[in-house]
Amino acid sequence: MVPQRLTADDVWGPTPEAREWCRNELRSLRNDGLFTPPSLQGSVSFPGNIGGVNWGSAAWDPVRHLLLANTNRLAAVMKLIPRDDLAAVRKTLKEYAWGGEFARQSGTPYAMHRDWLVSPSGLPCNAPPWGALVAFDLDTGKPRWESPLGSLGAGAPPGSISLGGPMATAGGLAFSAAAMDPHLRAFDLDTGKELWSVELPASAQSTPMTYEWRGKQYIVICAGGHGKMKSKMGDSVVAFRLE
Repeated sequence: MVPQRLTADDVWGPTPEAREWCRNELRSLRNDGLFTPPSLQGSVSFPGNIGGVNWGSAAWDPVRHLLLANTNRLAAVMKLIPRDDLAAVRKTLKEYAWGGEFARQSGTPYAMHRDWLVSPSGLPCNAPPWGALVAFDLDTGKPRWESPLGSLGAGAPPGSISLGGPMATAGGLAFSAAAMDPHLRAFDLDTGKELWSVELPASAQSTPMTYEWRGKQYIVICAGGHGKMKSKMGDSVVAFRLE
């Protein structure tokens, strides 16, 4: 459902300088493909620690036999740090444009630093979309369609990383509000075409739910944002009625 290997020939960037930076950075890292372990050198994790499918799970369309999932494609770098060196490394370790995180890994000889492989341009080194809604056909064992989810911001290509899942309805729609921008979107289950979107009071990073009341169907979404991912924060629960 997502690419599973990133090579120097695959790197992406908005400018030739960004692509060259990414290419050189990737060549300096251990990169054995899927499940490359962390290393002292620094190892590439792709589709990354939030990919391919993260929390939110998947949705099921029993009519079309489609499994629907929000997918992420964002390369990360994992670097082991000898425990005795942790204090010094915290002061000197180079971080990428989005900033990283340390894991103490108590009881082991090593701590770890994990970061996103993002160039000084502020955008990832792997090609977009960095997030997409994928419809997987369980009869054929292959994806039927893929649709980019939202955007990381103004000027960025379509396809945001997403934290949350989709929901399918009997009326032939898939809903998702898991992208980093503050929108709830509806997609056609047959084609993947985005049919509708609305701006929420905050980013959702959650999974929609649906219910019926007095003969009408409603879609509900919790819009709270995600502090660590720096999306728009809030504390709203929003409902929409399907007509």
